[in-house]
Amino acid sequence: MSNADIIREHYAASDRGDIDGMLAPFAPDVRWTEAAGFPYAGTYVGPDAVAANVFARIQDEWDDYTVAIDEVVDGGDTVVGIGTYSGTYTRTGRFFAARVAHVWRLLDGRVVAFEQFTDTEMVNRALRPSTGAGTQGVTTGSGTPA
Repeated sequence: MSNADIIREHYAASDRGDIDGMLAPFAPDVRWTEAAGFPYAGTYVGPDAVAANVFARIQDEWDDYTVAIDEVVDGGDTVVGIGTYSGTYTRTGRFFAARVAHVWRLLDGRVVAFEQFTDTEMVNRALRPSTGAGTQGVTTGSGTPA
């Protein structure tokens, strides 16, 4: 099985909601980095830390959270997954969709490092409650209030 196949299996487990399957290829000291500005930003070491600080929180805080990977780029020991995150934040009821790239590093068929790149502003908009301002402060093309 190629490294790209290992990552495809991770994504397939994610689609099934199979946490054990998602964690299966992780090395005991995997370093998992969520992007700065993302709600779960930071680097987590070890499968248990990833499960608790990323996967469990996503499951608890989002409705219909999806990682839809369109392409897996096979770079040998480095694999890149490209796709779209989407979901509705339970506390605000606000939906988001944002493009994402995952960079996976593998050694001897085990994931040793992961790094996420995404438009964190799109995610964070879903976390912020709606202001309910409606058209207040909106102007027309002429500069006059709407």
